[in-house]
Amino acid sequence: MADRETGPTTVWSRPERGARGPAPERSRTQITAAALALADEEGLAAVSMRALAQRLGTGPASLYRYVGSRDELLDLMADAVAGELDLSGATGGSGATGGSGTTGDWLDDLVGLALQSRDAHVRHPWLADLNDRRGEVLGPHAIDYLDHALGILAPAPGTAGQKLEAVGLLGGLAVLFARRGSGATGGGDRSAQAAHLAAVAAEGSHPHLLAALTAAGAPPTADLADRDALFVRLLRRVLPAMLGQGEGEGEGEA
Repeated sequence: MADRETGPTTVWSRPERGARGPAPERSRTQITAAALALADEEGLAAVSMRALAQRLGTGPASLYRYVGSRDELLDLMADAVAGELDLSGATGGSGATGGSGTTGDWLDDLVGLALQSRDAHVRHPWLADLNDRRGEVLGPHAIDYLDHALGILAPAPGTAGQKLEAVGLLGGLAVLFARRGSGATGGGDRSAQAAHLAAVAAEGSHPHLLAALTAAGAPPTADLADRDALFVRLLRRVLPAMLGQGEGEGEGEA
């Protein structure tokens, strides 16, 4: 039982290659990069050990010397995307700046991190579905991201639990807005949807909907700048509230 509890549980828990066998022909990094390219081009369903082996010009059996299963390959892919985020800026409210444009203001910096995460999901639209299937398997880059986000939140109000929840919400909103921008939610023509909603409300049987649409004025457009502004505005309102900051505090111009 003890051996089972202390044995490797993830692909990162063991050496990249065993000590026995021929010299390695490639690395996990190369294999993962090829899998990312395949997913970006053809979708997540196209990523199989056989298809990846064909892409690399080798046999599937050779890949199993580096990756134990397709699930492990998916774990490596998700973590590689996490590694695309720039975490070089200082954290902890020191006021220092770094490669990611860290300002020392925890809310500004967390919004900047959320925008990076959103953009990563836009570049890799299959990532949200992958994370839904994998559960919570955190690789080294994902752990670096979590630690960086918590470092940004060090000077913020709130408990440790609230800060972990805030980081989780940040990721969830990044996925949501990435899907909105790409149309991955199956939304279709938003202009037609807005017109249909307005027509239904005008019939008079949904007074609360009619009042809300009337007060809101013209429906929002699908313009990228408008979506970015809405994303930032939502983050700047919700994150301080989650951390127990007073209403209106921490808000700024979107």
